[in-house]
Amino acid sequence: MGRLINPEGGSRPPSGPPPEDKVAPAKPALEAASPSRYGRFFDSRVGVLGAQAASIAAVVVAWHVAVRTGVADPLFVPAPGAVAGALGTTASEALPRLGDTLAKAFLGYALAVSLGVAGGLLIGSRRLVHAVAMPYVVAAYGVPKILVLPWIALIFGLGTGTAVITATLFAVFPILLMVAAGTRDVDPTLITAAVSMGATRGQVSRKVLLPAVLPSVLAGMRIGVVFAMLGVLLAEMFAGTRGMGFLMQRMAMAFKASELFAATAVVSILSIVVVLSLEHLNQRLSRWR
Repeated sequence: MGRLINPEGGSRPPSGPPPEDKVAPAKPALEAASPSRYGRFFDSRVGVLGAQAASIAAVVVAWHVAVRTGVADPLFVPAPGAVAGALGTTASEALPRLGDTLAKAFLGYALAVSLGVAGGLLIGSRRLVHAVAMPYVVAAYGVPKILVLPWIALIFGLGTGTAVITATLFAVFPILLMVAAGTRDVDPTLITAAVSMGATRGQVSRKVLLPAVLPSVLAGMRIGVVFAMLGVLLAEMFAGTRGMGFLMQRMAMAFKASELFAATAVVSILSIVVVLSLEHLNQRLSRWR
């Protein structure tokens, strides 16, 4: 093919794609975007744990510096060393009370899971029930539960009953709403296909509906257990005569900041362990799903 004549003089090569031997080979996308050695380290399990440990250490150091320099008043915010020193003495008094709090929280949580899962399945699977009941559920969920606590204490008195009912009231709404939403999101084609193949109502619920709703149930349970513990602690603080909440309120009134921080750490660690256990259960059940 000849060369084209340039009007200004000379010539230029013909238009079109350059020859294949002139094109530089492009790097693969994965190779171009491959992380560096440091990026691979922080993407590993050891790197993640190291970054988490470093962040916790940074918070503790900043806390210690704030107390030592007077930014935080030691009367209200003790140093980390003081909290660690009070942890041993506080644990001996807190552990028996923590067992009482856990028993009430577990009972309220079990009631909340039973009511929330059953109610969520009913509301989510029945269009008429959803249209009628969901506005009331959302309105009740929007009411601050702390406002209802004095009425519960007035009706059921000071003691275990108030703590259990408060835990149930705090935990049931997140579970119910998440299960109802998960049930509404189930693909109706799956149910239609199961019914067309002769599945009974029980088989549809067990083989189709339950596996599809299981992630929503477990997510609601993870949120609900935190709310159940919160409800019991508040009930023990304001309308209790024993338990961990009652002990923490007594420490706060006596300005025992170190012991209060230590008790808070014990409750927080326990709550984190429970949530992580539910997360592990979620991963195990996801295989069955």
